[in-house]
Amino acid sequence: MSKAIIEHDFRPTTRTLAEVAVGDALPELVIPLTRTLIVSTAMASRDYQDVHHDSQLAVERGSQDIFMNILSTNGLVGRYVTDWAGPGAVLTDVNIRLGAPNYPDDTMTLTGSVTSKDEAVDAEGRGAVMVTLRGANRLGDHVTGTVRLLLPVGGA
Repeated sequence: MSKAIIEHDFRPTTRTLAEVAVGDALPELVIPLTRTLIVSTAMASRDYQDVHHDSQLAVERGSQDIFMNILSTNGLVGRYVTDWAGPGAVLTDVNIRLGAPNYPDDTMTLTGSVTSKDEAVDAEGRGAVMVTLRGANRLGDHVTGTVRLLLPVGGA
């Protein structure tokens, strides 16, 4: 597995709502798109469609090569946001749209920023944050979307 994936900025404690401001940028996450990553994440999500693991059949069906499935992309988006927010963050809504395929031997770079913050506190003492994100490869945007998450209020 790539060093870029292993050494991403994982936050061991949960960010509080008080620590977050609209406009805050999340650190970039660069993900090498290896054939192994694409195949193994499709298999792990029980997506056995041949276009995610069989190059010859993917090409016969009109694709350049095998390509990443949406469940893998969704998992990487969730991981990107929770690595930034910390282990106690609760993702409540993940709304993504796919664009250009993620093919092997490319790189996807995830970027994002906080686009809204709701200070209204729920019963567990958490407020909501909206993150808007983009994952791009050499062909353009692979994924765009938003993630809404809950963070403890914290601070005074």
